[in-house]
Amino acid sequence: MTASSPDAPAPPAGHAAPDPRGRGVVRLLPAAERHLVSRFSYGITPELAKRVRGAGGAARWFEQQLSPGSVRDPQADAVADWFPSLRRGPAELWRRQVQDVEGGWEVMEDYARWLLVRRTKTRRPVLEMMTELWENLLHVPVSGDEQFTHRVDYGATIRRHALGRFDELLVAAITHPAMLIYLDAAESTKEHPNENLGRELLELHTVGVGHYTEDDVRDSARILTGWSVDLWESWRPEYHREEHHVGRVRVKGFVDKNRSDDGRALTRRYLRYLAHHPHTARRVAQRLAVKFVGDRPPASLVDRLARVYLEHDTAIKPVLRALVASSAFERSAGTKVRDPGEDVVATYRVLGASISRPPSGEARGRSAAEAILWQSSSIGTSPYAWPAPDGQPIDSASWSSPSRLLASMRFHLDLAGGWWPDVAVGHREPRQWLPRPEVRFDDLVDHVSRLVLHRPATDRLVEACCRATGVKRRERIDAEHALVQWMFPTFLAVLLDSPAHLSR
Repeated sequence: MTASSPDAPAPPAGHAAPDPRGRGVVRLLPAAERHLVSRFSYGITPELAKRVRGAGGAARWFEQQLSPGSVRDPQADAVADWFPSLRRGPAELWRRQVQDVEGGWEVMEDYARWLLVRRTKTRRPVLEMMTELWENLLHVPVSGDEQFTHRVDYGATIRRHALGRFDELLVAAITHPAMLIYLDAAESTKEHPNENLGRELLELHTVGVGHYTEDDVRDSARILTGWSVDLWESWRPEYHREEHHVGRVRVKGFVDKNRSDDGRALTRRYLRYLAHHPHTARRVAQRLAVKFVGDRPPASLVDRLARVYLEHDTAIKPVLRALVASSAFERSAGTKVRDPGEDVVATYRVLGASISRPPSGEARGRSAAEAILWQSSSIGTSPYAWPAPDGQPIDSASWSSPSRLLASMRFHLDLAGGWWPDVAVGHREPRQWLPRPEVRFDDLVDHVSRLVLHRPATDRLVEACCRATGVKRRERIDAEHALVQWMFPTFLAVLLDSPAHLSR
């Protein structure tokens, strides 16, 4: 893995620069293709660009990505073996916590590490991005002394449905033990229905604020009674028929006599009704447009995506196809800011900083697989650590503060220098970035820009590099030059701190 990109003027198709590793040339994707691949990946590298060309171009690559089962992903799949507790069952996880063997917070930190490392290696970035999108919409925070027992399986459940139908995803998520525990439905009874899940289901997961009443919330909670989890012992999901509220229920246009004490089928009918509601269609469409187009997507685009969503029985793939085919998507190049996790993952990828299995013992703390979580947290947040049920923001404005920029700049310089982490990670040496034994500085800037930003250097970028390093445009650079000997991290950081890298 060796390079990345967001959006700006691109070179002509097939434009190339020498590869510093001596493996041919670095070929750049055309502007429109670069935009599509950048928006739906965690950073373009020469390897990724080669796969895009091998698929027949960005459009065919994207279509291939919508069928992730057709794409082998052995490196990403192998990362789970680095963190053994991610495979433990809920009862064992709880037992290890109460016996002070391993805390739930430790398991959840490894879950976040697994996700970040997986994203640096994956060949299925669209699946990863869609899983992340839904896991933030149907948010269950990883911090929680109870729901952590089922949190890894919850993520796996979201992943299975991430490119399927939203109604099936909603049913799987709302009835999952992690969600039931987090929003208190696991202990809700017909005598005392807990309204937390019933309310958030309406407010956050489906129709949205202003589209339901307090009566809707009460009946929403009653519909969900009966679903439970055996807390504190087996931690198995259960259904308690004796605790299900029986009697007529009405939520918006959904009306049911609810005569059976087994309300599971009722729950599924109710959730499917909500998933197919026009207000839900607009909220799903809005979310996709904000994530992949911009903070204020055109109303016409949202309307179009909502129609496609309903016309295709809540299937997500047709909506994504309509989104990338839209003129709004085409015009949106350069408008999406990378969030902290995306920044960290993309930076590892474009620098070619390869992450290996962390060692045991004290050295683990200095390994990349360990440090990547702290690096993301230092910029603003880590995967699914958002404390509120509304999930991590997906808009650009939330990640555009001066403090976030300064934090990213510190991270970029550290990783560019290979200073930390320094265990179980492969860093490229400065001389390996040189395209030939001796090169003019402005040509070097252009060459490295093609590798790191997947685009030629602008005059402005060359000037910024000159000012940051004190090197003149036409100065000759070789392996013994001061730039290579001790200033290369500063040089690389200029590119990483640029808007081109901080956007996708």
